[in-house]
Amino acid sequence: MPQVRVNVRSLANVKAVRKEKRNGRDVVIVPSATLPDNVIMNGILYPADEIGKSFTSLNRTPAPLGHPTINGKFVSASDPEGINLGYIGAWNENVRREGGRVFLDKVIDVEVANRSEGGKSVLAAIEKGEAVHTSTGLLCTLDTANDAKDHKHVARNMVFDHDAILLGEAGAATPEQGVGMLVNAKGEEEEIQVINSSLTDAADQEIDWAGTRLVEALRRRENIGIWDKVKTAIMEAVGSGRVPSTNTKEDDMSVTDEQFKSLSDEVKTLSEGMGKIGETIANAVTTALKPVLDQQAEMVANQKAKDDAEHAELVAKVVKANLLDEATAKATPLNTLRVLAPKTEPGKAAPLNSAFKSGDTKPGFQPPKGE
Repeated sequence: MPQVRVNVRSLANVKAVRKEKRNGRDVVIVPSATLPDNVIMNGILYPADEIGKSFTSLNRTPAPLGHPTINGKFVSASDPEGINLGYIGAWNENVRREGGRVFLDKVIDVEVANRSEGGKSVLAAIEKGEAVHTSTGLLCTLDTANDAKDHKHVARNMVFDHDAILLGEAGAATPEQGVGMLVNAKGEEEEIQVINSSLTDAADQEIDWAGTRLVEALRRRENIGIWDKVKTAIMEAVGSGRVPSTNTKEDDMSVTDEQFKSLSDEVKTLSEGMGKIGETIANAVTTALKPVLDQQAEMVANQKAKDDAEHAELVAKVVKANLLDEATAKATPLNTLRVLAPKTEPGKAAPLNSAFKSGDTKPGFQPPKGE
């Protein structure tokens, strides 16, 4: 069973960033996620039970800027030289599995991050809401999957080393895409296959697809009676133009003038009705859907009223707490105000801007601006 190094790239949730004060120090917390259960990437299956046995080893591991390397060779992020190369005051914590996926938080010490250009760049990207990727570095052995059609190997004995922060790179630690050198725990070099995988392209797409199907299914269930109403309306609209059946004997094929005129009138009526069938069906569909459309419009209006009321309440709070002036607060989106709201409570951290100024005179991490 060959051992390989896998870098699993994913996207951090910068929209859910929060700020706290720990032991008198300002920190930024960035939620992120990695391996979903039973995901297949690059022909390798990562079973749920194998993930379950090893994912907690990510807790309290470094979150370096990029995968640390020495002379182009991989090194553990916990190795002394690896720490010197990539540490920006960030680490991983609160590792858990929820809904079949591994979630964790990146905690970044603002003062330490501002000591390096790399750390400042990370803080600036987070503050601007730019895309920030992460990449989990792990070792595993590969079992051959003989009978599987959708994968060639199964990952076993996974050992998580770190979850790195990536800026402006695709997750590879060396220019070579496939083979690199690893410095092991004894300081010895050994050749090892490197596999770069992306959850952004694999698992996230599957999750998005499943979520879309779920939403569609819920909508179909909610509106289950609409089609029946539409079909009934169409049937009634079209059914009025049917030609009445006649009961004639095979040996009596003669048609009187009165019968011929009556039949001609029925055909004319049917022809006129068919000419207007498009308009008739459209009217029937509109009538059947009107209650649903009215209900949806009412729900949108009610939600907007609730959001406006909450926005006004939060504006008052942040202005009173001197976090923002009134004009800026009113222009700030509701989601941003929700993030700021906890800072208005007594004992919570002050805006990070003051901490940045006291810790570094150079441009650094700035408070969020109104969108």
